[in-house]
Amino acid sequence: KRDPLWSRGLGDVYKRQEFIMADKENRYEDNAKGQYYVDDQCIDCDLCRETAPDNFTRQEEGGYSYLYKQPENDEEKELCEEALEGCPVEAIGDDGHE
Repeated sequence: KRDPLWSRGLGDVYKRQEFIMADKENRYEDNAKGQYYVDDQCIDCDLCRETAPDNFTRQEEGGYSYLYKQPENDEEKELCEEALEGCPVEAIGDDGHE
């Protein structure tokens, strides 16, 4: 676990939550197979979709993001890394190999 942090809850209400780093065991099945993934900690904040729209998309019914396409070039990989580092709940994982 990591230190508690403030995250945006529903509406404009802020609540204190604790999150654990992305866990490959809890990754969504929608994710494309490979290095990057999104797990069930996702709060659907849209950061990854805004940062790397060629790789992340929204699962409408479930209300979460997932990686629909692994990065295919250096630019996409850099944007996926930026999304991983910026994720407020550390729901994006990198299993270290492609």
